[in-house]
Amino acid sequence: QVQLVESGGGLVQAGGSLRLSCAASGSIFNINAMGWYRQAPGKQRELVASITRGGMTNYADSVKGRFTISRDNAESTVYLQMNSLKIEDTAVYYCSLWQRGLGIRSVDYWGQGTQVTVSS
Repeated sequence: QVQLVESGGGLVQAGGSLRLSCAASGSIFNINAMGWYRQAPGKQRELVASITRGGMTNYADSVKGRFTISRDNAESTVYLQMNSLKIEDTAVYYCSLWQRGLGIRSVDYWGQGTQVTVSS
């Protein structure tokens, strides 16, 4: 059983910063990549950022230059530093883990979600 435990969400004013963390635990035989998705009310879940074991990163166009994903392989932990937050970043953020492949259909494990709310 694999668990992804997220922390760091909350309420912040526009222009502020938050840092999300996600720690993976349990019987993990392989981690190809970890990342973050988000889902706003009435919208589809979308990729925010991902990072492979080798350090290759991928970002949604809407967060490039503002968000930074990083990873501690030894601790099976992934971080998302979010700067210059905008109201449209408001969503539930979900940690994701891929044992093979990438893409939303290949996600093997999801976190429980953490709310990020950006106010004006």
